[in-house]
Amino acid sequence: MRFIETLREGERISEVYLCRHKQTAMTKAGKPYDSLTLQDKTGTLDAKIWDVSSNGIEEFDSLDYIYVMGDVTSFQGSLQLNVKRVKKMAESDVNPADYLPVSEYNIEEMYQKLLAYIDQMKHPYLKQLAESFFKDADFAKRFQFHSAAKSVHHGFVGGLLEHTLHVTQICDFFCNLYPMLNRDLLLTAAMFHDVGKLSELSTFPANDYTDDGQLLGHIMIGAMEVQKHIDQIAGFPKRTASELIHCILAHHGELEYGSPKKPALAEAIALSFADNSDAKLETMREALSNIPENSLEWQGFNRFLDSNIRRTGK
Repeated sequence: MRFIETLREGERISEVYLCRHKQTAMTKAGKPYDSLTLQDKTGTLDAKIWDVSSNGIEEFDSLDYIYVMGDVTSFQGSLQLNVKRVKKMAESDVNPADYLPVSEYNIEEMYQKLLAYIDQMKHPYLKQLAESFFKDADFAKRFQFHSAAKSVHHGFVGGLLEHTLHVTQICDFFCNLYPMLNRDLLLTAAMFHDVGKLSELSTFPANDYTDDGQLLGHIMIGAMEVQKHIDQIAGFPKRTASELIHCILAHHGELEYGSPKKPALAEAIALSFADNSDAKLETMREALSNIPENSLEWQGFNRFLDSNIRRTGK
């Protein structure tokens, strides 16, 4: 397969890509054309179908996998594909892993590390609650494939799992440093803090906000889902349930960042710091991922980090 990052101007290619976006527009002469964004796991490519009435152009839509033949050109300093032929492909004929961004870590190994934290829990009700989610086969499949965001950070296959594991590991470190923290409560909250994103965001390849995501958001969705499972466990301590739900509701730390409550427990404070640390560092990593390692040029203002950024000198 010819991945997008390997394409060079002047080449003619015949390859299958995911059509991330398709829009019909008009040239200055009033002739219709299609503007596409093609995608594989290495990046995206702008593409144009100038002759939409050609017999070689089959019907297709956004989020379809399509076989394209065309010429790689350059427009305003970026590569562009001048498409000559298009054929819609069946999803069964492609390997989605070739077309979707994916975690650099082994997904199965990450999930086993998360399960190991559950196995170590001493609180019987929190352990039962965690197992009701993470040891369910259908849930495990969804959780391992899902992203943690549409963009910003961890917006790739396995992103939700990677972020959740890192936050849990940071919280585990906090527990060793600060014995006052209730380890089982904090680690359970870390595992559940973003579980609402399974409903807030649609699955790949769309990876976009759902109606519930727009109306409720992942914090509220997650708290409701965890409470529903708690209600099914006979004898679950009311105080423990309230403390866990509080940690989920407060994990963004501030009201202006979307948390319905500010942290009122030590565990909620620790979770908010762990979540913010992993999110910010991953955002920085992604922002600098395409910058040469020896470059110390300032990259301009990053609105998610609220700062002008650059690489650290060696």
